[in-house]
Amino acid sequence: MPVISRGARGRLPLYTQLKERIWEMVEQGQLKPGDQLPSERELCERYNISRMTCRQALSDLVNEGLLYRMQGRGTFVASPKVTQGLLGLTGFTEDMLSRGLIPETLVLSVEVVPASNKVAAFLELAIGERVVRLVRLRLASGQPMCLEQCHLPENLAPGLEKRRDLSGSLYKILSAHYGLHMVKAHETLEAVAAREREAEALEVATGSPLLLLERVTRGADGRAMEYVRSFYRGDRYRFQTELVRHEGE
Repeated sequence: MPVISRGARGRLPLYTQLKERIWEMVEQGQLKPGDQLPSERELCERYNISRMTCRQALSDLVNEGLLYRMQGRGTFVASPKVTQGLLGLTGFTEDMLSRGLIPETLVLSVEVVPASNKVAAFLELAIGERVVRLVRLRLASGQPMCLEQCHLPENLAPGLEKRRDLSGSLYKILSAHYGLHMVKAHETLEAVAAREREAEALEVATGSPLLLLERVTRGADGRAMEYVRSFYRGDRYRFQTELVRHEGE
């Protein structure tokens, strides 16, 4: 049978009708977060549509954040997006705990390297100065959310690369063991497409939408202490801020 063929909706493209039907099933609780959708073949047979039409509808819903795909396993209903404010200086662990999610961090690599031109510029160092580069995958309740690459001047945190507790809160480690207190930061946020490396780590398709956050964090004396590049899944994360208009402006 067709997806829907009556009323105004019947004049919509078939892939749009399928999208709306799946949205309705989620909103009405017929499909819940974590539920697996039928295979493309089953959906095609159920709604009498082509594989291309079905694939377009599912791809749109993945990009919109309603669904997510797991390589080799299928398509699932996503949990509501995690929302993070842009005004507070908090870490990933704190953000996830405050939302009732279970934070987890996998340390992919940690090493001392010479600062590249870009890293040196952000950290206000000479090119080639030694920095600690920490690459971590951040998860919320078992789902990959963010691929993070952090750089810190080695002389601020000597021996950091040898620590075994880097899967915890980095800010707490820097505060407790090095006396470093992050007090302010400058961030930029832009949309990018997932390259192969980010896609593999975040379990999304190459070319999927990501949010790239770049941040330089400073201490009370104004010194640059940290430069971070974080790739957030666009289908699982959103940022929000509050804007206020002052009288007379």
